[in-house]
Amino acid sequence: MAEVLPALYVVAFYAGLLGLVHLWLMAAVGMARGKQKVSIGDGGDPFMIRIMRGQANFCENVPITLVFLLIMALLGTPAWVLHLFGITLLAARLIHGWHFTRPDAPGWQRAAGAGLTVLLQFAIVAGLIVHGLNGMMG
Repeated sequence: MAEVLPALYVVAFYAGLLGLVHLWLMAAVGMARGKQKVSIGDGGDPFMIRIMRGQANFCENVPITLVFLLIMALLGTPAWVLHLFGITLLAARLIHGWHFTRPDAPGWQRAAGAGLTVLLQFAIVAGLIVHGLNGMMG
């Protein structure tokens, strides 16, 4: 059996936890569909639009961020950094998802979840660019 980099286990752990968040959002959309009696699309229902966008936003942001974390792991990023970024992403997406699954949720949840996600992605992308340039130059 090939040896697995320890950092890959960290990424796998957070990918699994984020997969659970995705399943939660899928279930929330499914339950909303049943309650609102909307089989396809959003039916023009404001809550259906809201909850569907929450799940879609997760799908738009989490996979690419996990790819970034995977590249970091393959480049030898220490496990503690991957844990820091992984727990930040998990917290951000839980806060963000909570906002979209509750019709009366406060707006700070959406802003905090989205803001943390963007800051994290920026930090990772900046690090990958610097790491890539250093590797190409040296």
